[in-house]
Amino acid sequence: VRNSRDMGRRIRSSRKGAGSVFTAHTQHRKGAAKLRSLDFAERHGYIRGVVKAIEHDSGRGAPIAEIRFRHTHKYKTVTETVIAPEGLYTGQSIYCGAKAELAIGNVLPVGLMPEGSSVCNLESKVGDRGTLARAGGCYATIIAHNSEENRTRIKLPSGHKVVVPSGARAMVGVIAGGGRVDKPLLKAGNAYHKYKCKRNTWPKVRGVAMNPVDPHGGGNHQHIGSSSCISRKAVSGQKVGLIAARRTGFSGGKRKF
Repeated sequence: VRNSRDMGRRIRSSRKGAGSVFTAHTQHRKGAAKLRSLDFAERHGYIRGVVKAIEHDSGRGAPIAEIRFRHTHKYKTVTETVIAPEGLYTGQSIYCGAKAELAIGNVLPVGLMPEGSSVCNLESKVGDRGTLARAGGCYATIIAHNSEENRTRIKLPSGHKVVVPSGARAMVGVIAGGGRVDKPLLKAGNAYHKYKCKRNTWPKVRGVAMNPVDPHGGGNHQHIGSSSCISRKAVSGQKVGLIAARRTGFSGGKRKF
């Protein structure tokens, strides 16, 4: 006798958690793109680097730049990979540090930048090497400084406003590769290659189009069979879509204000 918990098929989101065919396709990627590690040279002065190459990174919408710095203690060079801002070119000198000037590609603390500056590769904590405003065409805007608390208010690409330490570093400029999503994919082959280098998330079959063994599949019409609204008391992972909706569908007339 089959148990009730054995009936039906595992839903897609449950399968993705186990990995298997749903792991990210990383074999052609260039590696992590980060700012320099924060050191004495950046805290008290500046250090110069030279852009050696600007390359495409598989699975990423923005190009990446290889910047070569001199090692601060040994006679050798160190190559850092960062996400390239718009206007960066090979052979350009990049300056990182508290005493660097405000120019495209330079890296300096947000507390030393004027209000209204557009920045990218922004640190959320001092020394985390850049975690915010990193997608193609994205930038964050410095809104205000609080010198008493040593904090800076930033507007993110989403419009959300956050407060970061004034010592957090950022790169001046806008991430390159903007406008990529404005061009339509046009055909299935383009979508196939787009997601082939990212992860296994395409194509997506609708739940109601599946077989009876799947949760929403089967029946003479493609329908769920129950309300798709989510309870107010549901756990956070379930709260997607219509949450505790009083009514759904078209309003049925002009709305009066």
